[in-house]
Amino acid sequence: MARARKVIITCAVTGAIHTPSMSPYLPVTPEEIADAAIGAAEAGAAIVHLHARNPQTGEPDQTPEAFAKFLPVIKQRSSCVVNITTGGAPTMTIEERVRPAATFKPEVASLNLGSMNFGLFGMLDRFKDLQHEWERTYLANKDIIFRNSFGQIEHILTTCAGNDTRFEFECYDTAHLYNLKYFFDRGLVKAPLFIQTVFGLQGGIGSHPDDVMHMKRTADRLFGDQYHWSVLGAGRNQMNIAAMAAAMGGNVRVGLEDSLWAGPGRLAQSNAEQVAQVRRIIEGLGLEVATPDDAREMLSLKGGDRVGF
Repeated sequence: MARARKVIITCAVTGAIHTPSMSPYLPVTPEEIADAAIGAAEAGAAIVHLHARNPQTGEPDQTPEAFAKFLPVIKQRSSCVVNITTGGAPTMTIEERVRPAATFKPEVASLNLGSMNFGLFGMLDRFKDLQHEWERTYLANKDIIFRNSFGQIEHILTTCAGNDTRFEFECYDTAHLYNLKYFFDRGLVKAPLFIQTVFGLQGGIGSHPDDVMHMKRTADRLFGDQYHWSVLGAGRNQMNIAAMAAAMGGNVRVGLEDSLWAGPGRLAQSNAEQVAQVRRIIEGLGLEVATPDDAREMLSLKGGDRVGF
């Protein structure tokens, strides 16, 4: 009897898009971030994708010192794969963004594959009561360009080249897949690629099923059997895009970085709640949730004993 296909669940527990006033459940302090990551892993996430925040204000914080407060705790309490962001926040320099991954040498780091307009201002229509002045300034900015030039992408790749860190390649539009093909053809990245296609953020590709199909077809044509596909849907698109991708042979990402919701008008009370929700979808399709060791094997990762934290 054929074994069920295994699906990797990634959980992005806090990110740099949502701000603390939007949900009391958004992890902010190091203790909250660690607990959220461990809870997500216990619920079925093989990979946890991590950002850091200022514990007083909730602002994105990309200093290695901020990550050092929760990375060892997660490693001690869980066998999950740790994925450290090199995206940080779109207002940060590339030098700031790469420092945590370069310092801590994780098994996986995220890498954005192209520049884009980055619009968060639409959230001000839904969230009007903000506790911190930085939140309004950050969200209202209509001039954010999330810069990921060829030179900046190459800088991250070469900075982390000696660490055996592999990358989760975040592609927000079709051109980003072609940018990845450029680096793949030149040997700067190697198979198996882990491609995370991102849907529904203002400035990137939309969240219509046709958009999902288009990105999958393009990746298939460019990379054939040399990659593993994963998806994330922003906001209310999270679960329906996850369900579509799982049914099409893909992996999924959930978490409060991408969506604050567990249903229409209902805030998710934890990252683990979203992981459990997508796990039910996966298992309802007759598929199996990948363990951290499954993910390590599928993605050819170096192992949790070879990280720098």
